[in-house]
Amino acid sequence: MSSSAARIQAPEALPDEELDRSLRPRRLADFVGQTALKEQLAVSIAAAASRDEALDHVLLAGPPGLGKTSLAQILAAELDVQFVQTAGPALERKGDVAAFLTALEPRAVFFVDEIHRLPRALEETFYPAMEDGALPITVGQGAGARVVTIDLPPFTLVGATTRTGLLTTPLRDRFGIQHRLEHYRPEELAEIVRRSARLLEVEIEGGGAEAIAQRSRGTPRVANRLLKRVRDYAEVRGTGVVSEEVASAALDLLEVDERGLDRLDREILRTICEKFAGGPVGLSTLAIAVGEEQDTIEDVYEPYLLQSGLIERTPRGRTATRRAWEHLRLEPPGTMTLI
Repeated sequence: MSSSAARIQAPEALPDEELDRSLRPRRLADFVGQTALKEQLAVSIAAAASRDEALDHVLLAGPPGLGKTSLAQILAAELDVQFVQTAGPALERKGDVAAFLTALEPRAVFFVDEIHRLPRALEETFYPAMEDGALPITVGQGAGARVVTIDLPPFTLVGATTRTGLLTTPLRDRFGIQHRLEHYRPEELAEIVRRSARLLEVEIEGGGAEAIAQRSRGTPRVANRLLKRVRDYAEVRGTGVVSEEVASAALDLLEVDERGLDRLDREILRTICEKFAGGPVGLSTLAIAVGEEQDTIEDVYEPYLLQSGLIERTPRGRTATRRAWEHLRLEPPGTMTLI
């Protein structure tokens, strides 16, 4: 079992990934933002601990980089239990699932990232495990085959997804705690940037933290990535102090504008406006036009563009709003009705 589990664990982290992990909060009290979710989890954690039970299964949804993995690790730390991590695409056979589940310690947190990419054939393996703490295993083949049920220790499955709509209803309904993470406000991101700067031993001024936060797309992962690049700029072309001026100059060099849009964001908007007269344009056509995968546009870029009011989804495709035309400093066609 252990060799199989080790085989499907994630590959060894790169230095940048290790650095990202070092910036993650370790306790619920250190986690910035998502106030409603934190309060719900705090109550559930306290209740489970008082009864000496496993926490109910948790489904965390939302765009990438908002802290789903960090929250899963925090749950394990707060409950003082084992944390085991894998991803939906890494689970290919029922034996892979069995290898993980049978190796869990009592009340462990089993985190499955991208759970919407779990093969449909494997979902049925999770149903009895999540509901009854049992794992049916078929032994033998043909007429002589029989089903043996293995009792599992109580555990908490934490699933993370960027595409809730791709989860089947039977799987989704088995999560007792379900929550969608929202993009962060600039003041929350500035607090995250200041905390990360302390951990990285970077001297940062209030204006510098706010400048980074303003261009971080409402996403802590982006804020931490930009902080590291701004730190490099401050050390090479400045005194090492991240001021508002230094942060703005560094972010301009990185082609991240005042709305937090990067080059591909602007290319998506410009393609809709200039090549397709503001839209509507289908997702597949848009992906080909900008040279990016459909899933990447839909999961990574679109959520922030939609939240910022720069594009709209319509039954016929994506359209640019008046804000998009104004941001690109383009004049929309006079016949178009834009919000």
